[in-house]
Amino acid sequence: MSTQALVPVASDVVAGLLGAGFNGAIRLPGEAEYDVQRKSVVPTVDSRPLVVAEAYSRTDVQAAVRTAREYGVPIAVQATGHGTRVPADGGILLKTTQMTTVLVDPERRAAKVAPGARWGAVLDAAGQFGLAPLSGSHRDVGVTGYTLGGGVGWLARKYGFAADSVIRAEIVTADGRFVTATAEHHPDLFWAIRGGTGNFGIVTSLEFRLYPVRQVHAGIVYYGIDRAAAVLRRYRDWTATIPNELSTAVVLTRVPGTEQRAVAIKVLYAGEAELADHLLKPLFEVAGPRLAGELRTVEYGEAAMGGTPARHLDFLDTLTDDVIDAVTGFEDEEAPTVEIRHWGGAMAHPGPGAGPIGHRGASYSLIIDREVPADLVPNSGRTFVNFLGDPGRADTAYAPDDLRRLREVKRAYDPANFFHLNANIRP
Repeated sequence: MSTQALVPVASDVVAGLLGAGFNGAIRLPGEAEYDVQRKSVVPTVDSRPLVVAEAYSRTDVQAAVRTAREYGVPIAVQATGHGTRVPADGGILLKTTQMTTVLVDPERRAAKVAPGARWGAVLDAAGQFGLAPLSGSHRDVGVTGYTLGGGVGWLARKYGFAADSVIRAEIVTADGRFVTATAEHHPDLFWAIRGGTGNFGIVTSLEFRLYPVRQVHAGIVYYGIDRAAAVLRRYRDWTATIPNELSTAVVLTRVPGTEQRAVAIKVLYAGEAELADHLLKPLFEVAGPRLAGELRTVEYGEAAMGGTPARHLDFLDTLTDDVIDAVTGFEDEEAPTVEIRHWGGAMAHPGPGAGPIGHRGASYSLIIDREVPADLVPNSGRTFVNFLGDPGRADTAYAPDDLRRLREVKRAYDPANFFHLNANIRP
């Protein structure tokens, strides 16, 4: 038999999926819906899978895993496409977009979501009970991928990373088994998924804690770009004095709808407006006259904080004069967007048994929306999985001891590295 005859084609994989009990829609190259479903939010990813398989249930996920193993083709999972960084060429692109169930238990202050759920649905469901999840910057981001990668949101200084609040996960493993991971059952797997992303299986259900936050004082205000260096120097000292309820970032950007460069201050305070204004006064007074924007008291689910694309990411232990000079030194007409965000608080002090989220002790993150020459800004080489543009650098997102332990768990649950179309941790 020739080598070519051993290579599976789309019709083989379709037959395998149907034979394994797959009940969802299957999209083939040449169909209009195939091109719709294979797209990632990341414009540089152009997947060309053999098939796109839309799962409707846990048994569909199991069928897709077993078929991929039987035919020796790769499998990738995509819900919203925000975290898709590796193309699923020649394999099965498993879509969980249709699996969107969200259940909120107000008595236990917990939510249970299916893998296609987006944060907007959780915010709306939890908000009815005065509760909030540890969501990200956008309502349309997928819950599961964000959380498994750590999940740093605007309540993180108060309550920690989203991954730290996970209670339970239901997972289809590389051999097609279905397991439930908790602190008591499969504790090694439970530890690994809370920051180790989808390296160890496909999560079909995720349960996590909710928090008693109904309203926040939040928004973005804009000041003259000529005050950027002074604001950042004040920010360096001021962030050492504020409570964990206050999350902030300083962004060198443009006033919305204009080409005018500005220094923006993002704020979310989980408390009363009067105290927020008092806490913020030392930072605002050095910024000069306000150009645009405002802070308002709103329902937490309505606080639209936005984010900066992380083409360049680094962590800073201190905000040095060299860093400040570097990020404020770009020529206006060529200047990128630069966001320096305050970390710390509960992120740096997790409870016992917390998952493998690296660089918890960093004071700030530095994000720039385009690649910049290495000699222009400092770069320690540290990364964060949720912001990782190059999946091949996944190792840099973890502390050495955590990385060793992650590899041990990978060897136990996926020794052949079946799940590798991701920010991969090799066995």
